[in-house]
Amino acid sequence: MQVSILIVTKNRMEELEQTLIVLENIIDKTIHEVLVFDDGSSDNTLELLNKFDWVKWENSKISLGASVARNMLYRKALGDIFIGLDDDAHPLTENFISKVEFIFNRNPNIGIIAFQEVKGVYSSNEEALKSANLNQEEYFCNEFIGCGFAIRKEVYSETNGFPVWMDIYGEESCLALEVVNLGYDILYSDGIMVNHRIDREKRFEQGRNYFRFERQLRNMINYYIVYYPNPVLKIVKLLNHNFFKYAIKDKQYLVLFFKASFTALKKYKNTLGYRKPVSKKTIRKIQKLKNIKY
Repeated sequence: MQVSILIVTKNRMEELEQTLIVLENIIDKTIHEVLVFDDGSSDNTLELLNKFDWVKWENSKISLGASVARNMLYRKALGDIFIGLDDDAHPLTENFISKVEFIFNRNPNIGIIAFQEVKGVYSSNEEALKSANLNQEEYFCNEFIGCGFAIRKEVYSETNGFPVWMDIYGEESCLALEVVNLGYDILYSDGIMVNHRIDREKRFEQGRNYFRFERQLRNMINYYIVYYPNPVLKIVKLLNHNFFKYAIKDKQYLVLFFKASFTALKKYKNTLGYRKPVSKKTIRKIQKLKNIKY
């Protein structure tokens, strides 16, 4: 069974190089493929094309956003199974492909497998594993993390794919909801691990929380518009929660709160063009399912 490993990258040449080195050493390149989409990088990422000539490269001269780039990249994949990784994430489980295949073969109703995310920069995989949950826990859940997951190609093809009306932060929730609405399950498995090599303190210092806040708020408004039969109440609750928890306490959050709300309102008619409400049964199911571990 052929597997396609798919990565979207932007301006993270060193992180991507490290991930590709790991993959080169643990996958069978005669069977499986690795596809990388360079989303308008302005660094030297394209220099990696010659070093990793076994990788299938796609690129855009301008940045399209992670979700749009994923949507385009996944159309190129040939595998029966798609495995999504972030450019700064690599498998800690060397036989991760065989474990993915085993789970999918064991239960044909599983549409997505969510991997265990081990966050942090470590000196070795052995050090990273010391922070992992080794209990081999599995349960059905309502979400997955883009840094490490697997989805059946046939299931992905039944959905609209990663949303083109979103750039980053929230695209996984859209795909997860569509998969559940189709009647498939999402399984979280501790037995398949990825090291997401993020320095959380450094990201906080760089203001990534502000960037994430704006994108997530705007995207969640659009998420409710696209997928919920009656989105107004959910949007009001979302705005109320973010205003009193964040905006009222921080001037930068307040500015971003109004910016995100205005942008969503301005693009309301365009978002309506993608509207495809799921059933109320699906929404109830999503709400009852367990959350994944972040």
